[in-house]
Amino acid sequence: MVTVSQLMKRDLVTVDSGTSVVEAAKLMKACNVGSVLVFHHHQVIGIVTESDVVRKFVGADKASYFMPVEDIMSSPVIGIEERRPLTEAADLMDKYQTHHLGVTKGGAVVGILSVRDLLHPVSIDEF
Repeated sequence: MVTVSQLMKRDLVTVDSGTSVVEAAKLMKACNVGSVLVFHHHQVIGIVTESDVVRKFVGADKASYFMPVEDIMSSPVIGIEERRPLTEAADLMDKYQTHHLGVTKGGAVVGILSVRDLLHPVSIDEF
């Protein structure tokens, strides 16, 4: 069985609440990632994805260079425990219509799993 921990990204890219959407988008580009976690007082309060930037910022009539990430983030972050099977992760993504899951261990976010990660080849023997 292939688990979430086998395909998740462990290097979390984060921004503090209050960061501008433009700065978050620049960080996503620099780190070559499709999302950033939003923190407030050392706690994850949301996630901003490429889709959020396009739909809620670029496509919004009220877009401002200084719009904070809280205005477009998705919250709460849908989570899955790192030992859970990939099939469960895919089911959660479908159920909540999201492309990113926060991966948890002991209640803390330790990684991100994106729908793109599900496309990585795995051995058929692991299923």
